Amino acid sequence: MEMGILGSLSNSSSILNVSTVVAITLFFTLLCFCIILGHLLEENRWANESTTAIILGLLAGVIVLLVSKGENSRILVFSEELFFIYLLPPIIFNAGFQVKKKQFFKNFSIILLFGILGTIISFCLITLGAFLLFKKLGVSSLNLEDYLAVGAILSATDSVCTLQVLNQDETPFLYSVVFGEGVVNDATSIVLYNAVQSLNLKNIGGMTALKLLGNFLYLFSTSTVLGIAVGLLSAFIIKMLYFGRHSTDREVAIMMIMAYLSYMLAELLDLSGILTVFFCGIVMSHYTWHNVTESSRITTKHAFATISFIAETFIFLYVGMDALDIEKWKSSNARNFNCCEFDIIWLSVGGESSIRVPSRKSCKLLYEKR
Repeated sequence: MEMGILGSLSNSSSILNVSTVVAITLFFTLLCFCIILGHLLEENRWANESTTAIILGLLAGVIVLLVSKGENSRILVFSEELFFIYLLPPIIFNAGFQVKKKQFFKNFSIILLFGILGTIISFCLITLGAFLLFKKLGVSSLNLEDYLAVGAILSATDSVCTLQVLNQDETPFLYSVVFGEGVVNDATSIVLYNAVQSLNLKNIGGMTALKLLGNFLYLFSTSTVLGIAVGLLSAFIIKMLYFGRHSTDREVAIMMIMAYLSYMLAELLDLSGILTVFFCGIVMSHYTWHNVTESSRITTKHAFATISFIAETFIFLYVGMDALDIEKWKSSNARNFNCCEFDIIWLSVGGESSIRVPSRKSCKLLYEKR
């Protein structure tokens, strides 16, 4: 991961560059502050760890910007590989691993209705609205694939704020539906985005909509089946070989590695890694988790939650700092946009803080097309 901080620093004879060490130290210090402040504000209904991390990121960006005299506001350079490979999988897996399965599958039909059908309706309306609005704004360089991509990206809704005000024990039905819809909605929008990108829209015919639907159903079903298969395979391996007889560490390692393997296999096969690792987490929590020793159950439950928590805090903290990235503001054409166009771009950028995967691509697409 390439690092940059407060201008150039002197080279070091050690393996790591001084600037790299300083950047990592500062960032981990900020992570500690986020966790401590989040704990202190745990009972506060107006603030949580996410908002705390974003505000701290903004403050850190301001300080770095002032110290560097407006030349740089970066503590680190965030790469797409870091997000997709290291940060996203543990967050999605833990969501599936910790989900209340009884409530989730009891309301599964309702969740699918809102998460799939609702997202498709939203996708169609946003695509049509983007087409009409962009034409009125004078943006004429976007093609059909671009409008469909924008519709798929912005059809992903954010249920985090809603879940903050709901209590899982007091309103189990509502919490289960909102949580499940949020996960399925994210997965559906990403599968739609991938399906749109895989279509050849140069020759539009009557079969285009059917091909889009076919690609969507193929990606959704195969990703789900792959996640279930890997989860069942992990349960079979642990039950047959009985790793706990020799070492609890091996049981935990097998669960972690196979969960990560499901995500990477899906990406390798051009499927939806998010959907795969989510259902892998559900299956592992139902079958694999009951085949391990008691110490492994406690370890995996807290280990997955901790890794997911750190990854989420990392992302929110970076989003706060990235908002003041002077290099991106200078290289963009935002100063030539009118107010309404800027709002559209900001919506796309803001989706990244809610872990909307293709949002970075959407910003790049809109900037390039302009």
